[in-house]
Amino acid sequence: MKKQLLLLFLLGLTLIPLAHAQMPVILPLRQQAQVTDAWLQNRFTTVLPAIMRREGVDMWLIIAREYNEDPVLKTMLPATWLSARRTTMLIIYDNGTSLEALACARYDVGTFFKKAWDPEAQPDQWKRLAEIIQQRNPKKIAVNRSEYYGHADGISSFHYDKLQEVLPANLQSRVVSGERLAIGWLETRTPEEMVVYEQIGRIAHQIIAEGFSETVIQPGITTTEDVVWWYRQRIKALQLDTWFHPSVDVQRKDPDSRENERSFASRPDANVIMPGDLVHVDFGITYLGLCTDTQENAYVLRAGETEAPAYLRQAHQKALRLMDIFTGEFRTGRTGNEVLADALRKAKAEGLNPTIYTHPIGFHGHAAGPTIGLWDQQGGVPYNGDYPLYPNTAYSIELNNRSFLPEWNKEIRMMMEEDAFFDGQSVRYIDGRQRELFLIPRPQAHLGR
Repeated sequence: MKKQLLLLFLLGLTLIPLAHAQMPVILPLRQQAQVTDAWLQNRFTTVLPAIMRREGVDMWLIIAREYNEDPVLKTMLPATWLSARRTTMLIIYDNGTSLEALACARYDVGTFFKKAWDPEAQPDQWKRLAEIIQQRNPKKIAVNRSEYYGHADGISSFHYDKLQEVLPANLQSRVVSGERLAIGWLETRTPEEMVVYEQIGRIAHQIIAEGFSETVIQPGITTTEDVVWWYRQRIKALQLDTWFHPSVDVQRKDPDSRENERSFASRPDANVIMPGDLVHVDFGITYLGLCTDTQENAYVLRAGETEAPAYLRQAHQKALRLMDIFTGEFRTGRTGNEVLADALRKAKAEGLNPTIYTHPIGFHGHAAGPTIGLWDQQGGVPYNGDYPLYPNTAYSIELNNRSFLPEWNKEIRMMMEEDAFFDGQSVRYIDGRQRELFLIPRPQAHLGR
């Protein structure tokens, strides 16, 4: 597997010119499809049986209609399938020794799900589904139905009712929620994915660095909205996708500037970026089916300055310390709410002023798994925050620390977010994290001030 992925990347190096000297290679679509299909086949043989046995479920049904796809089904389709076809029914059955993967559909679905419906023999697709289930007589029949997780609530009301209608009474009572199956499938990252996730994070970091430079920002002229749309255009030019519209904001000494008080429920105001500003971006891309979510900060140099003021550098270091305290609380089996409570308590004991609102990252930006705080729910998040941490899962470590700056006579929020991987023992940042503020413009070592 690793040799195949390496070969694909080497091929990509010869086929795709670099848009920037430091931009990592971005594979052409054909190679992307080969990589994601190889990952998917590996996930079917490693992640899927482990999750089903962990949750004690021997049959999992995933049913969706074209253009109304279940979020889980979307992650199980081959790269050449951009949506379900007509009504797509996937059946995964654990017979105790191996998994049987069937498609109650007119076609095989990729190489894993084999066609199990002949419309000539049984014209009614739903009756054929009932036959397949009855022949295997499962103890539990999981469907993606959930009150709290949209990722795990993919079966439509009509399809759920139709399933109950075609099943005999003895099997109707065996239908259960597949919530934890869906979350487990979506949140678990494989070694093969993690090798490449580092490069995906590097691409995201490189785009941010380009935007936070004098090649994009001319202080006194460029607005925060100009930078937002530069990011959108840059992502498009690289033939990548974004899963949310970026935001760029500034905090400054000006007493009329109240960005530090803005509710996260609203977008920042558009401002002309000026010397002395602390500039912040919230940004994410999607590549090879995996998402990033990153927040980083820059300082716009005033005339004569070659570095950010000490008080801003100190505020940045305090936020880094908050990240360390927080990730130090990750333990397998602990719930998101437990991690949140202990991290906040320890951070406050050190004199920090924290807010933590971390979420899983992966196939989705706000992905399946434990919610570890929301910006407006620092006392814990009911249900979603009670989900435990499992090994081999990824998170956007998202938080801020408030620092009062006497030099500005106001409090600022140092907002940070970096993607990280939890291996069950400790947390590591997938492509590192921002240790120092970006400087705009970049100081030139050969020029005196």
